[in-house]
Amino acid sequence: MSEINSYEIVIGLEVHAQLLTKSKLFCGDSIAFGAEPNTHVSPITLAHPGTLPKMNKKAIEFAVRMGLACHCEIEQHNYFARKNYFYPDLPKGYQVSQHTTPICKGGIVTIKTASGNKNIRLNRIHMEEDAGKSLHDVDADNTCIDYNRAGTPLLEIVTEPDIRSADEAFAYVSEIRKLVRYLEICDGNMEEGSLRCDANVSVRKKGEIKLGTRVEVKNLNSIRNVKRAIEFEAKRLTGLLEKGEPVIQQTRSFDADNGTTFAIRDKEDADDYRYFADPDLTPFQLDDHFIETIRSAIPALPDERIKKYIEQYKLPEYDAQVLTEEKEVSDYFEKIVQHTSNYKAASNWLLGPVKSWLNENAKEISDFPLQPEKLAALIKLVDSGKVNFSVASTRLFSYVLNDPSKDPEKIAKEQNLVQQSDTSVLEPVIDRVLEKYADKVAEYKKGKKGLLSLFVGEVMKQSKGQADPKITSEMILKKLSA
Repeated sequence: MSEINSYEIVIGLEVHAQLLTKSKLFCGDSIAFGAEPNTHVSPITLAHPGTLPKMNKKAIEFAVRMGLACHCEIEQHNYFARKNYFYPDLPKGYQVSQHTTPICKGGIVTIKTASGNKNIRLNRIHMEEDAGKSLHDVDADNTCIDYNRAGTPLLEIVTEPDIRSADEAFAYVSEIRKLVRYLEICDGNMEEGSLRCDANVSVRKKGEIKLGTRVEVKNLNSIRNVKRAIEFEAKRLTGLLEKGEPVIQQTRSFDADNGTTFAIRDKEDADDYRYFADPDLTPFQLDDHFIETIRSAIPALPDERIKKYIEQYKLPEYDAQVLTEEKEVSDYFEKIVQHTSNYKAASNWLLGPVKSWLNENAKEISDFPLQPEKLAALIKLVDSGKVNFSVASTRLFSYVLNDPSKDPEKIAKEQNLVQQSDTSVLEPVIDRVLEKYADKVAEYKKGKKGLLSLFVGEVMKQSKGQADPKITSEMILKKLSA
């Protein structure tokens, strides 16, 4: 372990985000996930002779939106290049990408670490088209090709080698996924391949400036696997250096079953790709008005919402952080507080009963049957003292979920869940309880003040949970002090 601790891990990440356009980057073919193989293809996707590509404007807008959110410099004069390499799932025999002019340059993404916030510098964000998919488990003797994904618009988000641990890499990819979801440019679904990560990993002795020989681990399809792959590679590379063996620059893949990586090929350099400007696609110019229009439409991002929840709504930082982890949850919270000013109660309901229901039913907030105003109505019932929180969250909540269109107060009345605050109704119940526990009353008067909760609990029990606990407690105290 001491040997490993004498080395520093240097990591750069390339995240590929599939854009939420309706069609491909250079033609009108659908990019919808889950279609039958080779049904979302056209002569342009298949690169038939004589076909010409046409630029997808929405993809450009999404790229600029991401760049602005990451504080990048937007390149106003853009063009596409051909990146030449052969794979069976790349119909043209080359990939159309941006090489010399990435649409977004520089920028930062801020991550949270154990020692505080850290800015991860970006090298670039550029657009490119995806390849198809090779399927090796469909036919025992042949590799099958599905071209549906070929031509899908991607953003490649490339960091500088600023990441120093697997935990930082985990935090960075988590932040990118959150960001693309807030911007509504990518669904961030790594299981379906709409967000993928390549990790460039090297190690060097602590204190050294020169970077070590790097390896690239391709197509990591979960944030957890990004962390696992980097941890394995760091140990493997350190072991090689300790034994005096050379590190070979290569491309590797990650075996999620056993947590190891294996070599695919020696890594190519940029020269091997023979980049040149694509003659079929004209350069395009982004004017200031186009960029500013996109900037003005960017929604409130997590940091802005966290600040708002803490400063304006007076929520604890923990609540603000958790509420903003998922845009859909934060959006739902924003709608609740349009109907109630009890912001803490809205947070408590979302992070308590609602979250529990979602977890138990394996649902997302988009599947939650209650409209935000109905949850606000539950909050109002508790705030008004008509129903206590315990009854509202455990009993009334279930009834309302079963009939989401019905007024929660009406359901509370039908199910006899409305708190009884009428002292003339509560008094005989309290008298019976104090008479039943006459010996405990005597103990209370001798100093065992903790018995108050026993008396209140018994009144709640006899009233079937309908007694207002606050009024009940006040009435009992008055009787005991008489």
